[in-house]
Amino acid sequence: MSAYQTLSLTTRAPGVAQITMSRPAVFNAFDEAMIGELDAVFAQVIADDSVRVIVLAGEGRHFSAGADLQWMQRASTASREWNLQDARRFAGMLWRIASSPKPVVARIQGAALGGGVGLACTCDVAVAADNASFSVSEAKFGILPAVIGPYVTNAVGKRQALRLALTTSRIGAAEALAMGLVHQVTTLDGLDAAVDAAVKDLLAGGPNAQREIKTLFAQLEVGPITEEVRELTAQTISRVRGTDEAREGFDAFLSKRPANWIPQ
Repeated sequence: MSAYQTLSLTTRAPGVAQITMSRPAVFNAFDEAMIGELDAVFAQVIADDSVRVIVLAGEGRHFSAGADLQWMQRASTASREWNLQDARRFAGMLWRIASSPKPVVARIQGAALGGGVGLACTCDVAVAADNASFSVSEAKFGILPAVIGPYVTNAVGKRQALRLALTTSRIGAAEALAMGLVHQVTTLDGLDAAVDAAVKDLLAGGPNAQREIKTLFAQLEVGPITEEVRELTAQTISRVRGTDEAREGFDAFLSKRPANWIPQ
């Protein structure tokens, strides 16, 4: 696998790629370089047919302190056009993660601040250690969580997202779990075991089914189940039922054997 300067790409298990942000001296804060490399590495693993599941982690004591303050200081003196292009690159990177057709698991320990919260919210499954803490901290610096805003809102709902953004208050792992920012909290020593358990569950699902789930759910909103929504769901399931993967899944279940996509 290719080498990167601000992160590492390793094989966590067969079919599982781990992307680890590797700037522990600055608590894995990201700048232009890391944003570019995160975008590139996710493109790489998404295109790799041997990868089924992606784990996003942070090296050292903390998951990610969000934006590198030196990067933000440079941005504060740059032109609006420079800032627009820079923000578009950040938005593109987050969308690359969120729209991955392969499931992405966040492995969170220590602090997740600002954009670090945004990274966690782009992932499909977020597992946190009980020492994790979260703050949507941008307003402290006179800016706002604009690019991460949609992901935070989708994760915790508009009212909670607004509270987090306005107050910049730091919340613990238990409160993050209660509001849906993370899905599971465990001890720091048990974090990798919990991540591996989540990965095992993901590997049990059909890869095409998971792609279809992410595509369908991206089109669904909380609200009325309209005729268009009903038709979309009917068209989707009628198409997927006839796939080779579906036939294999039903045959494996009835034959009491593992499906052929489950690593042995």
